[in-house]
Amino acid sequence: MNDVLTKQMARVNLYALISRILMKELDEDFLEKLESDEMMLSFFPNYQAWEKPKELSKKELLESYLNVDFTNLFVLHLIPYESFYMREDQMLETGGANPVLQFYNTYDFRVQLEKARSVSPDHIGIELEFMYMLASSEYKALESGDEAVACEIAKIERDFLRDHLLQWTLMFLQNVKAEAGTPLYFDAASLALEFMFNDYEYLHELITEEGCRYAQ
Repeated sequence: MNDVLTKQMARVNLYALISRILMKELDEDFLEKLESDEMMLSFFPNYQAWEKPKELSKKELLESYLNVDFTNLFVLHLIPYESFYMREDQMLETGGANPVLQFYNTYDFRVQLEKARSVSPDHIGIELEFMYMLASSEYKALESGDEAVACEIAKIERDFLRDHLLQWTLMFLQNVKAEAGTPLYFDAASLALEFMFNDYEYLHELITEEGCRYAQ
């Protein structure tokens, strides 16, 4: 069970990391944590090789490069919302009819749009934060020995990845990689893509027609 908990905590941490980066502009505290954590930094090889963090203060790096890049990618040039990719008219669904919001409401996940630099609940950062919340709940269930609950949460995660995130983020994140003006956002998009597909494969293998491996 220790190995299972370790893997689950790694999932929690990765969802927390990528949701934070893709949700809103970064700050000096985040950069400090990133650059002082070798494990976290290992997910950003191009950022590690970039000279600017060595030449500039964190404030200068944010103001001149990273937050400019975030604004260009997520506010001005690309559209980080599921409904844009999934609706035939490519309109954002910002109201209560948004199917992602309905999914959130089912599991009592409350969206704070003002904190997410978002106008709609189907922003990629919010969808990933929802996965973080689910993974955290799954970890707590496993830690307390409630494997049946952990299995139910894992099924929700699998379904949300399959029916929502993996339906549109491949195209969006490939666009982020193509348009990124800094290594950080190129690496973040690469990490998000690889992790989501790997996590879906993990969940798909965990939950079979015979049941859930936690409960076996």
